[in-house]
Amino acid sequence: MSKVSFFSGEAVPLEMHKVRIVQKLNLVPIERRLAALNEAGNNTFLLKNADIFLDMLTDSGVNAMSDKQLAAMMESDDSYAGSATFTKLENKIRELFGKEYFLPVHQGRAAENIISRVFVTPGSIVPMNYHFTTTKAHIVLNGGSVEEIIIDEGLKVTSDCQFKGNMCTDKLEETIVRNGAAKIAYVRIETGTNLIGGQPHSLDNLREVRKVCDKYGLMIVFDASLLADNLYFIKTREEACKNLSIREITMQISELCDIIYFSARKLGCARGGGICTNSQEAFLKMRELVTLYEGFLTYGGMSIREIEAITVGLEETMDEDMVSQGPQFIEYMVNELDRQGVPVITPAGGLGCHLDAMRFLPHIPQSQYPAGALASALYLVSSVRGMERGSVSEQRDENGNEVYSNMELLRLALPRRVFTLSQLKYAIDRIVWLYKNRDLVGGLTFVEEPKMLRFFFGKLATTSDWQSKLLEKFKADLGSNL
Repeated sequence: MSKVSFFSGEAVPLEMHKVRIVQKLNLVPIERRLAALNEAGNNTFLLKNADIFLDMLTDSGVNAMSDKQLAAMMESDDSYAGSATFTKLENKIRELFGKEYFLPVHQGRAAENIISRVFVTPGSIVPMNYHFTTTKAHIVLNGGSVEEIIIDEGLKVTSDCQFKGNMCTDKLEETIVRNGAAKIAYVRIETGTNLIGGQPHSLDNLREVRKVCDKYGLMIVFDASLLADNLYFIKTREEACKNLSIREITMQISELCDIIYFSARKLGCARGGGICTNSQEAFLKMRELVTLYEGFLTYGGMSIREIEAITVGLEETMDEDMVSQGPQFIEYMVNELDRQGVPVITPAGGLGCHLDAMRFLPHIPQSQYPAGALASALYLVSSVRGMERGSVSEQRDENGNEVYSNMELLRLALPRRVFTLSQLKYAIDRIVWLYKNRDLVGGLTFVEEPKMLRFFFGKLATTSDWQSKLLEKFKADLGSNL
């Protein structure tokens, strides 16, 4: 990582790359943005890209590729079976993770489907530091349930704790003893816990979880999708790891885990995914489901060109300059907003900057989805698309009762090597303006509500005409409709 001091004293993240291909962006007038919100049912997932200026919905599949990745895509061997391209990826997995067996899948949730189908049985339990939406859905669909046993500090929106994604090992052991080890399907660790602000876990915590799992004969299944950011945090925040290379930290993590799966739409900056393990028994159980649901064992539903790009992307993840860029940009955005009084999740984590909607919009009850309302309001005044990570991202219980999330967050993802600093400053400016006019923002209510994963394609309506009032105030203050 390049530690560059500026003579001005300003703390600015310095990009260690140059831009060689550009894509034109659109900034449509605020009147069109209001119409777009109505068409999308106030669900930012349903907005069309033509109406978006800065797309901070996710980092999944939208990270910038390197020149070496694009070049590698031209070398692909597109044989249906026995492709040399797949062998490159398989060998890279063995080199970086030390895992003998590798199964390709088309993306991370495909890996979750296969792992859940093989290891989750009716009545079984999966303890984890924190759930992710699709992970929980696959476990529940197979008759299991999840128990979140993150450390108490993990659910505090503001904190000095450097590893808020750590699992509480005392709670883990209590969960195992209370339910019996036979009912535990496996223990899941999510690196860079997505739904609580991209907060990392430490290597030492993973070692402690391993000890508990060994005591009771349990597997650790490790979701490595956000590993790149977590590697940076372990390297910079964990004293015992400061002299280790990114490659060494990666191998030590892998040695502690029985099964590792990942979305290459995040880890590797391409589009695909995979599962790796040293257990031949686990490999053989999962292998037949890859051919059933994904494709043959040497492509797993992925384009061969994407496999070439993933191989290079995984190697580039071992570069400290590469894994530092995202967290440093996020830290800059978090610090600037925090300095101006905007409520954000601290300390800065990975994946993106997270606005705390319950402090941003304290007048909106959770029953009116404050994080969803904040996502809608921010898009209206900026054409910046974020993702609701609050109660809209939950789903009702078996009796139809609303389940409210621990946090109401608006996630503003910063895909790696995509945005410039001036674009971040634009987003910060519009967020600050919205915060100063937050009393104008009202709530939302569902008008179309799917039973599962409703945040993907559900539709909501405003509880009043607050969007029109916000539009008029914006034009009055800025003297513009952009």
